[in-house]
Amino acid sequence: MTNIILPGAACTTMAEVRAGVDHVDRELIALIARRFAYMDAAARIKPERGQVRDEVRKAQVIDNARAGARAAGIPEAPIAALWDQLVEASIAYEFDEFDKR
Repeated sequence: MTNIILPGAACTTMAEVRAGVDHVDRELIALIARRFAYMDAAARIKPERGQVRDEVRKAQVIDNARAGARAAGIPEAPIAALWDQLVEASIAYEFDEFDKR
């Protein structure tokens, strides 16, 4: 197997598919780490713990994910569910970081 990562449409073996998925997963983890760095900043910037949870902003983020999914031609509902979990994990992380201050 080579180290070349093929686009999904170019894959002809499961090894190529798996290599591509693993590569994307590594990229996703790096992006999530970048996102959590913003949660560090939010925990540092927000003056009160009660400001950590913002349901209006949560809905906006999930709506943005739905719109992005729609534009990308992928199913909206599972993406919205994933983003709900991502936002909840981000909120929990931000609470932990806020409490460490």
